[in-house]
Amino acid sequence: MRTWEANESNSALRSIQLLDLLTLGLWSKLGKLAHYAVDAVLISTILAGIRRSTGLTPSVKQEKIAGDNNNEVRTWVTRYLAVGETAMDWAVVTAGQSGWFERNR
Repeated sequence: MRTWEANESNSALRSIQLLDLLTLGLWSKLGKLAHYAVDAVLISTILAGIRRSTGLTPSVKQEKIAGDNNNEVRTWVTRYLAVGETAMDWAVVTAGQSGWFERNR
């Protein structure tokens, strides 16, 4: 490795360490948080695809979700599934506009 490449690498590492120190360790956690958020959206998108292709959807009926705050849980599950629907819509529109996909109906 050349000297200037090593210096750039060291300065980048020092910058990341400084950010981590200044944010009390939260900077290193942001990558994990982003990873979990993307995973959650992907799972929700898969559930949206299953719903569209088969009609099956997770049940959010009163008797299926237990607990005192049943309405709150149902609201959060509905919102979570709506994120997957939005992501699925975006993916379908983007794929339809690209030259890499074509409709075969």
